[in-house]
Amino acid sequence: MSSNSTLKVGRRKTATARVLLKPGNGLIRINNKEAKDYFKTENLYTEIIQPFQVTNTSGTFDTQVNVNGGGFTGQAGAIKLGIARALVETNEELKSPLRKAGLMTRDPRAVERKKCGQPKARKKFQFSKR
Repeated sequence: MSSNSTLKVGRRKTATARVLLKPGNGLIRINNKEAKDYFKTENLYTEIIQPFQVTNTSGTFDTQVNVNGGGFTGQAGAIKLGIARALVETNEELKSPLRKAGLMTRDPRAVERKKCGQPKARKKFQFSKR
């Protein structure tokens, strides 16, 4: 890893993304695929480029992402957080606009565990009075 590249981790639900950010021309590769090919829907792609749009750094960094676990939505959230953290590592002044946009906070929501004696986490088996 060269001195001008930054490696950061982002997490969301059960997805983990390792984001490598280096100066370039805006190429985003996720698990060795083009970002638009990796995410089938446009809204997930726009979610991962949000940190670049907020900081006006679109087209200035090449992004290499290694992501595993979870589904596509969780992976997109993990990548978004990883990119935001890597941008702050490259330039500390970007932290304020990213924080205002809510991109520096790790979303703690995850699936609640199933409890014994119940079919799911909150659902109960049907009660019969007689």
